[in-house]
Amino acid sequence: MTPAQSAYWQEFCDATGHDRAPDDIFAFGDSEALADELLALVLIDRKKATASHLRWYGPDKEALPKPGDLALVLDGRNAPACIIQASRVDIHPVSETTEEFAWTEGEGDRSLAWWMAAHIDYFQREAEREGTTFDVGDDAVFHRFNRVWPLPASALAP
Repeated sequence: MTPAQSAYWQEFCDATGHDRAPDDIFAFGDSEALADELLALVLIDRKKATASHLRWYGPDKEALPKPGDLALVLDGRNAPACIIQASRVDIHPVSETTEEFAWTEGEGDRSLAWWMAAHIDYFQREAEREGTTFDVGDDAVFHRFNRVWPLPASALAP
């Protein structure tokens, strides 16, 4: 972790009593602009899910998120921006993505058609960078989460 990331995590720990390292540290997307765009959706509590290709978790899959895991989310410049907690993790082919998941992910117009087009494009870009291929039959990790830091405005209301 960078000093700024460590300080942010420590502030969270001090305020909540949490006492271990984050389970993950990441920025959404594959560019600074996309990371900032998706982060903005998390910060207004519209984006409460994300999807990633299963192969990105390596052969042992030990790094797969699991309910209760805490992740430090970064902006497009790797500055700490918020902390999310996994609430549900499913693995299935991209082709089996549901309307409900697309809505929960909160991107675009929140439709399954928009989700499929955007994510197929994203997974294909990543596959090209990796020198592999992508198929909608490939398994992905469908990760639902809640933002827990900073506290959502609804948690601060009297």
